[in-house]
Formats: sequence, C-alpha cells, structure tokens
Amino acid sequence: MNREVLFKLINSLNESDKEIYNLVKKRWDCLAKPLNGLGSFEKQICDIAAIKKNTRIKLDKKAVLIMCADNGVVEEGISQTGSEVTAIVSGNFTKNDAASINIIAGQAGADVIPVDIGIAADINNDGLINRKTAFGTRNFIKEDAMSEEELINAVYTGIDMVRMCCDMGYDIIGTGEMGIGNTTTSSAVCSVLLGLSPKDTTGAGAGLSKEGVQHKINIINKGIELRKPDKTDPLDVVKKLGGFDIAGLCGIFIGAALYSVPAVLDGIVTLTAAYAACMMNPVIADYIIASHISKEPAAVYILEKIGKRGIIDAGMGIGEGTGAGMHFMLLDAALKVYNRLPDFKGIGIEGYKCF
Repeated sequence: MNREVLFKLINSLNESDKEIYNLVKKRWDCLAKPLNGLGSFEKQICDIAAIKKNTRIKLDKKAVLIMCADNGVVEEGISQTGSEVTAIVSGNFTKNDAASINIIAGQAGADVIPVDIGIAADINNDGLINRKTAFGTRNFIKEDAMSEEELINAVYTGIDMVRMCCDMGYDIIGTGEMGIGNTTTSSAVCSVLLGLSPKDTTGAGAGLSKEGVQHKINIINKGIELRKPDKTDPLDVVKKLGGFDIAGLCGIFIGAALYSVPAVLDGIVTLTAAYAACMMNPVIADYIIASHISKEPAAVYILEKIGKRGIIDAGMGIGEGTGAGMHFMLLDAALKVYNRLPDFKGIGIEGYKCF
C-alpha cells in the first residue's frame, strides 16, 4: 500500500447509519426513565447501533488492541525509564494479571491483543503479534522519526488488525498502546495538528519533575523547529514526529470506519492518532467512542475537536487501553438498561414529552 492507495480507501469511507441512530434514540425516549436520563451513555449506545447499522446491539465479544513500539527520542532523556521497559511491559500483556490492562480487561470480559508494531528488541513470545515495522523509530531531533514506507506500513498494520478482529467475531475494539516516550511523540504531533504551543499540550507522562517536563517541552519545540512538519498533512506530522504506535492506532480508527466496528478511545496517544485520522476524513469520528479524559493536557482539546465527550474523569494516565477497558463495563451496564427496561406503556404510566 502507498499513500495514494491509502487515501483512496480513506476517501471511500461512509458515515454511520443516522436512521438507525434515530430509531435507537426513539426507543431510549420511550423507556421508563427521565428523558436522556443516562446522558452520554444513551448517545454512545445510539452511536454504536449506527456504526453496526443494527438496532439489535451486541457487545458480547470485546478486544483491546495494544500497539507496542519504541521511540528514538527517548535518547534525549525525556523519560524516567529507558526503552528496554517497552519490551518488558509488552511481554507482560501476554501474562494473566501482569499488567493493569490484563486485570481490567479480565473484569470486563475482554481479550487483550498486544501487537509488536515497532519494539526495539527481538521478542520470542507467541502471545505478542509480530507486525514489527522497524526496531523503534529514529530520534526526531536528528532526523524524521520514520520513512514514508514505514509510516504507510504501520498505518496499514492498524487497519489489518481491525480486519483480523472482525474476522474473529469481535463486536467492539478498545485501543491501547505501550511505548516509552510516546507521550512526548503524542504531544509533538498534537501540538502541530492543534496549532498549540507544546507548553499547553505536554504533561508529565509516566512521571517527571517540573524540570523534566520543561526539558520535554524544550525537546518537542526543538523537534518541531528542526523537522518542519506540514500541519495540514497529518501523515507528514506523524512521519516526522510520531511513533509507530500512533501510526498503527491511526490505522485502527480508519479500519473501524472501513469495517463498521466501534473503536473505543483510551488516553492521549490514542486521542492523538484519532485526531490525525479524523483530519484525513471527518467521517471517521462517527466510529469512535470516547472513554475517559486523560490527565495529559492535550486530551480536552482533542476531544472537543473530534466532538466527543470523555465520560470517566478520574485523572487516569496509565495508557495500555485501561480507560477503554473500564468503559467496556459502563457500556455493558447502559446496554442492559436499553435492552431490559420496560417502556412507559409497559408500566402503565404516561411517558415524558420532548420539549
């Protein structure tokens, strides 16, 4: 796949089914509860039905796709830990209860599917899908983070992972990532795409001192100045400043629209990828479900840009898909209300009127 073929695919994407959305909204309004009583959950169930083009919604089989990759900019000292941690944690995703997402996904009845899209080490682990683009990106202070070929390959990997999940019968996909340094790459990418200063988009990531955060901001500013990305071209920005995880996640959101499956956001890395995808075709936003409001400063800006409302506001910042996994449980509860609650006629009282 090259850029021309990719954009042909992106431009062919269709919006979700608004007629189905309205039918589900009508049913919500007939149920024996105050109008819009479940707030954003009602809208998200409508969104999911519209994505699936079916009023009979099923969320029985859930997956969390985790894009795992290393980032060359780590050599600039923007993280407490080194790149070797990416391989260790990615391996833990294949072990029961060895990572936060495994425990949360287990509670939610979801499967964790980690993908090596660019870890800077050879990993012999059957539980980790090997779709390695390269052994990590390059340091964007010295050169572009990735080549054009690597960029397109990583995006295509994300699309193909969605195809695989749909072939396996998954009803909904949560998005996650693992990669030391990826809050730096995310802040760099979204600073350019949002037209904001890195000081307004950059947080402490996995944990930095005030001095560490300032150094991180300085590195991002320097990278943007050196690489000179085209802010109107999301792929150019990802190629020059991003990571393979961001590129792969961008592909997941494209794939969600292509295969009509809801993709649930997680933290800032997934948000950055989602915004890049939506810039290429705003229709993609129809297929995205927000979970939480990441503690990273850029999160609120991106959620507003793509027209989504994060429901969980708990200051979360693990990544890995943990917010998406948490949100699966809330969606299950909302769907049970939708499917089980009687309507006003069923309980013998007059329904509320919409004003």
